[in-house]
Amino acid sequence: MKKKDKQELSYYGLLLLSFLKESHPDKANDQDFIFLRSELAAESYAAAIADGYTQLSAEEIASSILYEGLLFSRYDTIRNVLVNEFTIVPSERINSLAMELLVPAEEVFSEYPIDDSFANSPEYTLLYTELVGFIDLWREENEL
Repeated sequence: MKKKDKQELSYYGLLLLSFLKESHPDKANDQDFIFLRSELAAESYAAAIADGYTQLSAEEIASSILYEGLLFSRYDTIRNVLVNEFTIVPSERINSLAMELLVPAEEVFSEYPIDDSFANSPEYTLLYTELVGFIDLWREENEL
């Protein structure tokens, strides 16, 4: 069987790429990650179908593998803080500023046990509040 070229994305590869562009743009160019994760999802789907799972159940299994570790997005969180708390930032600048803040804000994120369910935890509110303060200080230091 001929191995697929990494440039030719599968159904799962396209799903993952679309998701990454929206919620993890810093990972959207990692072709190896996209290819490997989408292959694992496709293989898990095929195995589930072979084991007698319904199409819907097999799709749920594949999706859990495809998006594992990606359900919480630092980028989305920063973007939400900017939209909700910093209305002085022009809407056309929100996405680029969120990308710019990913690296410096890592010091805030590193204080929390972030996993796929973090957004539903009590610690999320604390993180959000800390990010507001961090971004406010960052804006002052960078004259924004």
